[in-house]
Amino acid sequence: MSSERYSFSLTTFSPSGKLVQIEYALAAVASGAASVGIKASNGVVIATEKKHKSILVEEHSIYKVEQVSPHIGMVYSGMGPDFRLLVRKARKMAEDYMYTYREEIPTTRLVQKVALLMQEYTQSGGVRPFGVSLLVCGWDENRPYLFQCDPSGAYFAWKATAMGKNYVNGKTFLEKRYSEEQEVDDAVHTAILALKEGFEGQMTGDNIEIGICTADGFRRLSPAEVRDYLANV
Repeated sequence: MSSERYSFSLTTFSPSGKLVQIEYALAAVASGAASVGIKASNGVVIATEKKHKSILVEEHSIYKVEQVSPHIGMVYSGMGPDFRLLVRKARKMAEDYMYTYREEIPTTRLVQKVALLMQEYTQSGGVRPFGVSLLVCGWDENRPYLFQCDPSGAYFAWKATAMGKNYVNGKTFLEKRYSEEQEVDDAVHTAILALKEGFEGQMTGDNIEIGICTADGFRRLSPAEVRDYLANV
């Protein structure tokens, strides 16, 4: 009960040493759609479950896997509106870096900037933490990168990870299945199997989104390509 007195304050620690609003933001992420990221030997794969609230929704009007720069992509678990704001900010950061240095922004640098923005929203009055965690994949310096950014502003580099609903089962599966030698095609199959750990209903090309980042750049797979991978799982 004592922590409830501090649950509405963003900038006040509870007696247990927690910022309770950040705990609530992490709870929003954990209840969101599952997302998976896997680093392969020749690229990175990010995949997520795409839920439709109604059969009347035009399924191709909203995307959860987004391109930030030619070699960087992003996916989320949590609140969609917060993600769209962060994508717009990240794209602006990438454009500013290109304008200043005449080269694409490194993945690590972009992640640092986005994480700093998310952290600022944990200590400023009149705002709330972002209710979203991000998986950021990229390719630069002739190697793949995969990062996770949380609402607190913390970020970590991963070989493979899962977040969102049933993320514990997804991580457990990846720990057993992951191999550093696997290539992108195998990583796509592994990502689909990891999503199946908590998937409700039938997987189709319309309710799964997959993005691939290689030396050639980042791209989102079409529904037809996703169906081809599903057929071979």
